[in-house]
Amino acid sequence: MTFIFAILVGIIAIVAYFNLKKARRKQEMVFAGLTALVAFVIAILQTFTVVPAGTVGVVDFLGNVSDNTLKAGVNIVNPLAKVVKFSIKTQEMKEIMNVPSEEGLSVQLEISLLYKLNPEKANEIYKTVGPNYTQIILIPQFRSVVRSVTARYQAKALYTASREKLAGEIYDELNKLVGPRGITIESSPLRQIVLPPGLTKSIEEKLQAEQESQRMEFVLNKEKQEAERKRIEAKGIRDFQAIVSEGINQNLLRWKGIEATEKLANSKNTKVIIIGSGKDGLPIILGNN
Repeated sequence: MTFIFAILVGIIAIVAYFNLKKARRKQEMVFAGLTALVAFVIAILQTFTVVPAGTVGVVDFLGNVSDNTLKAGVNIVNPLAKVVKFSIKTQEMKEIMNVPSEEGLSVQLEISLLYKLNPEKANEIYKTVGPNYTQIILIPQFRSVVRSVTARYQAKALYTASREKLAGEIYDELNKLVGPRGITIESSPLRQIVLPPGLTKSIEEKLQAEQESQRMEFVLNKEKQEAERKRIEAKGIRDFQAIVSEGINQNLLRWKGIEATEKLANSKNTKVIIIGSGKDGLPIILGNN
């Protein structure tokens, strides 16, 4: 519309310019000339469109949608065509919903969805759905998939380690549904799960009991290891004593006694030596005092 209006204004201004020229009305003639110039500049500018970064443009000329999308930057287009811009950036959608569990319990689930539009499918999305594809396709399918997946799990499983598995199943199933339409799912992280109060308490008590059981098992294993260590240590001491006992005999003891007596006899303080009686008797050496 701007292009057509500018062209009409430009044509009228040119006609007025020549009429005023004949009438030699210079002031009005200059104004008409400037008006025509501005109008044609505006018309020329309408043939250019700027597509911002992170978006693509879909060209719609009188109901005919171009097969080629406009990339980010300055593009030349038919001034009579409409350019619809689609974001291809990663977008986040948050949902808080009540979903059923396998037992039929109602569980409140807070979940996020990270998604983006496939730029190659922007034309198809525009032709078949329109710019409001999130409300028409994505949100209904997302809610349906979440309810379908959670219905396969017991409530306690949603509260514990199965959350990652649950998020993975939601991602896979949703991608299969909306991926062919041109919507790419990046992830579907679970933010919070709120169970009925009584069920939450029983699950927490069970988890606490399991943790206590694991702690006691750890303590028992530690005590068993300590007992085994002491048993090995005692066996080593016993083996050492047995080896030493086997090496000590009467001959060794007699020889050690002779060595000790010899050292005492060589001492400067030794004065009196009393010879021991018996076969194995050793001398007794008395000093000065």
